[in-house]
Amino acid sequence: MISSQLSRASAVFLLVAGLALLFAADVILPQIVPGFPADGTWLGQMLGASWLAVGTLNWLSRAMLLGGIYGRPIVLANLSIYFIGAMVLLRTVATGETPTAVSFVFFPLVIFSAIYGWLLLRGPLLRDFEFNRGT
Repeated sequence: MISSQLSRASAVFLLVAGLALLFAADVILPQIVPGFPADGTWLGQMLGASWLAVGTLNWLSRAMLLGGIYGRPIVLANLSIYFIGAMVLLRTVATGETPTAVSFVFFPLVIFSAIYGWLLLRGPLLRDFEFNRGT
Protein backbone atom coordinates (compact mmCIF):
# COMPACT_ATOMS: atom_id res chain seq x y z
CA MET A 1 0.00 0.00 0.00
CA ILE A 2 1.56 3.26 -1.17
CA SER A 3 0.05 5.51 1.50
CA SER A 4 1.24 3.15 4.24
CA GLN A 5 4.81 3.27 2.93
CA LEU A 6 4.63 7.04 2.62
CA SER A 7 3.34 7.41 6.18
CA ARG A 8 6.11 5.17 7.49
CA ALA A 9 8.86 7.02 5.60
CA SER A 10 7.51 10.38 6.73
CA ALA A 11 7.20 9.17 10.32
CA VAL A 12 10.77 7.87 10.41
CA PHE A 13 12.14 11.11 8.94
CA LEU A 14 10.23 13.31 11.39
CA LEU A 15 10.88 11.11 14.42
CA VAL A 16 14.63 10.93 13.80
CA ALA A 17 14.93 14.67 13.12
CA GLY A 18 12.63 15.51 16.04
CA LEU A 19 14.57 13.38 18.50
CA ALA A 20 17.85 14.87 17.30
CA LEU A 21 16.58 18.41 17.84
CA LEU A 22 14.90 17.57 21.12
CA PHE A 23 18.00 16.10 22.74
CA ALA A 24 20.88 17.73 20.85
CA ALA A 25 19.59 21.18 19.87
CA ASP A 26 22.54 22.79 21.66
CA VAL A 27 24.93 20.89 19.35
CA ILE A 28 22.99 20.94 16.07
CA LEU A 29 21.77 24.54 15.89
CA PRO A 30 25.15 26.30 16.32
CA GLN A 31 26.55 24.16 13.48
CA ILE A 32 23.69 25.06 11.14
CA VAL A 33 23.32 28.72 12.14
CA PRO A 34 26.66 30.42 12.82
CA GLY A 35 26.47 32.65 15.88
CA PHE A 36 23.35 30.96 17.22
CA PRO A 37 23.02 31.92 20.91
CA ALA A 38 23.33 29.16 23.47
CA ASP A 39 20.24 30.46 25.24
CA GLY A 40 18.12 29.79 22.14
CA THR A 41 18.22 26.00 22.20
CA TRP A 42 14.62 25.96 23.41
CA LEU A 43 13.63 27.02 19.88
CA GLY A 44 15.16 23.87 18.41
CA GLN A 45 13.56 21.77 21.12
CA MET A 46 10.14 23.26 20.29
CA LEU A 47 10.67 22.43 16.60
CA GLY A 48 11.77 18.94 17.57
CA ALA A 49 8.66 18.47 19.69
CA SER A 50 6.40 19.52 16.83
CA TRP A 51 8.17 17.17 14.41
CA LEU A 52 7.80 14.37 16.95
CA ALA A 53 4.07 15.09 17.20
CA VAL A 54 3.51 14.95 13.43
CA GLY A 55 5.79 11.91 13.15
CA THR A 56 3.70 10.14 15.76
CA LEU A 57 0.54 11.10 13.87
CA ASN A 58 2.02 9.58 10.71
CA TRP A 59 3.07 6.41 12.46
CA LEU A 60 -0.35 5.89 14.00
CA SER A 61 -2.09 6.56 10.67
CA ARG A 62 0.12 4.29 8.58
CA ALA A 63 -2.73 1.82 7.96
CA MET A 64 -5.16 4.50 6.75
CA LEU A 65 -6.03 5.26 3.17
CA LEU A 66 -4.61 8.71 2.36
CA GLY A 67 -5.36 11.05 -0.49
CA GLY A 68 -8.26 13.03 -1.90
CA ILE A 69 -11.02 12.99 0.70
CA TYR A 70 -9.47 10.07 2.58
CA GLY A 71 -7.34 11.11 5.54
CA ARG A 72 -7.51 14.75 4.47
CA PRO A 73 -6.50 16.15 7.90
CA ILE A 74 -3.39 13.98 7.95
CA VAL A 75 -2.48 14.84 4.37
CA LEU A 76 -2.99 18.58 5.02
CA ALA A 77 -0.96 18.50 8.24
CA ASN A 78 1.93 16.82 6.44
CA LEU A 79 1.66 19.06 3.40
CA SER A 80 1.74 22.11 5.66
CA ILE A 81 4.77 21.08 7.67
CA TYR A 82 6.77 19.96 4.63
CA PHE A 83 5.79 22.79 2.26
CA ILE A 84 6.34 25.56 4.80
CA GLY A 85 9.64 24.01 5.88
CA ALA A 86 10.80 23.75 2.26
CA MET A 87 9.84 27.35 1.51
CA VAL A 88 11.62 28.63 4.61
CA LEU A 89 14.82 26.82 3.64
CA LEU A 90 14.58 27.60 -0.10
CA ARG A 91 16.14 31.04 0.15
CA THR A 92 18.92 29.75 2.37
CA VAL A 93 19.76 26.86 0.04
CA ALA A 94 19.50 29.06 -3.07
CA THR A 95 22.33 31.30 -1.84
CA GLY A 96 24.66 28.30 -1.73
CA GLU A 97 26.33 29.43 1.47
CA THR A 98 24.66 26.91 3.75
CA PRO A 99 26.11 23.94 5.57
CA THR A 100 25.58 20.53 3.99
CA ALA A 101 23.27 19.54 6.84
CA VAL A 102 20.68 22.05 5.64
CA SER A 103 20.58 20.33 2.25
CA PHE A 104 20.00 17.00 3.96
CA VAL A 105 16.88 18.51 5.50
CA PHE A 106 15.77 20.61 2.52
CA PHE A 107 15.57 17.90 -0.14
CA PRO A 108 13.40 15.45 1.86
CA LEU A 109 11.12 18.37 2.73
CA VAL A 110 10.68 19.16 -0.97
CA ILE A 111 10.08 15.51 -1.90
CA PHE A 112 7.54 14.90 0.87
CA SER A 113 5.85 18.22 0.08
CA ALA A 114 5.41 17.24 -3.56
CA ILE A 115 4.08 13.78 -2.70
CA TYR A 116 1.59 15.04 -0.12
CA GLY A 117 0.49 17.83 -2.47
CA TRP A 118 -0.07 15.26 -5.19
CA LEU A 119 -2.03 13.06 -2.79
CA LEU A 120 -4.20 15.98 -1.75
CA LEU A 121 -5.12 16.90 -5.33
CA ARG A 122 -5.22 13.49 -6.96
CA GLY A 123 -6.28 11.03 -4.30
CA PRO A 124 -5.20 7.51 -3.44
CA LEU A 125 -3.95 5.07 -6.05
CA LEU A 126 -6.09 2.19 -7.28
CA ARG A 127 -3.70 -0.25 -5.58
CA ASP A 128 -4.50 1.36 -2.23
CA PHE A 129 -8.22 0.82 -2.77
CA GLU A 130 -7.65 -2.80 -3.77
CA PHE A 131 -5.44 -3.38 -0.75
CA ASN A 132 -8.11 -1.98 1.60
CA ARG A 133 -10.82 -4.15 0.01
CA GLY A 134 -8.64 -7.23 0.35
CA THR A 135 -8.62 -8.13 -3.33
